[in-house]
Amino acid sequence: MEKTPNLLIDLHSHSTCSDGTLKPEELVNVAADSGLKALALTDHDTIAGLETAKAQAELKNILFIPGVEIEIAWEPGEFHLLGLGLQEPTDEFRAALDELAHLREKRNREIVDRMNEMGIEADYEEIKEFSEGTVIGRPHFAAFLVHRNIVKNKQQAFDTYLGKGRPFYSPKGALELSRAIRLIAESGGIPVLAHPLSLYVSWGKLPELIKDFHEQGIMGLEAWHPLARVAECERLEALGRQLGMVVTAGSDYHGSSRQERRLGHTAGDRPIDQSYLKGIPGTEI
Repeated sequence: MEKTPNLLIDLHSHSTCSDGTLKPEELVNVAADSGLKALALTDHDTIAGLETAKAQAELKNILFIPGVEIEIAWEPGEFHLLGLGLQEPTDEFRAALDELAHLREKRNREIVDRMNEMGIEADYEEIKEFSEGTVIGRPHFAAFLVHRNIVKNKQQAFDTYLGKGRPFYSPKGALELSRAIRLIAESGGIPVLAHPLSLYVSWGKLPELIKDFHEQGIMGLEAWHPLARVAECERLEALGRQLGMVVTAGSDYHGSSRQERRLGHTAGDRPIDQSYLKGIPGTEI
């Protein structure tokens, strides 16, 4: 990765349509103010913010890359699949995202039920207040527990109640990998394995696993992500290029909820340059 980019870009960001703190148009404004020339909006399991963000990007003279981040069924870690450069989401693709939204609502209500079973009086409408209009997720349940003085902070809420294997944990709705790959491809985008270290697979097994994913149709590898160390990102980039995959980089920006992340910057606070646009549909600058 070049230390000084000619053009600053970002291929992984979130808005209030999922778990970010900025509305889609506000996100684009921050990107413009930060000097970005290209931005992908990749909200979790939804494309609701794409049209608004695209219109604002046109006003700000930013290349907008329509995207999504889809939950994939996987154990023991997390498997997120980015769809980058979506051209025309199909009806089946939209229906699958609606299905995930329904499963998310079901999961949230299950968490409320578990709270009440353990003697913590909780009401779903009260949890909604902590989401401030965004899609409800575990961070909002964590904020609720902090507000009730049941835990000291959000991290303790996850460690004690909301994390995997904890009393309030309920798995998210997810798609099977083959279906997600097909839906993204049919919508004109490319499937990209997001932050692969979140799979919780050892380095000894990871190259063969990513090779297998590539053979199944995953075209890209997000080698650069702020949760990884620079040396790990360099290793992933080398692997992706060896396999002939599209290599991407992103900040996974969420706004004020994760203030350590900056748009246009990734692991080691390195700027993301335009070379990482190569292979993504509709990204000619």
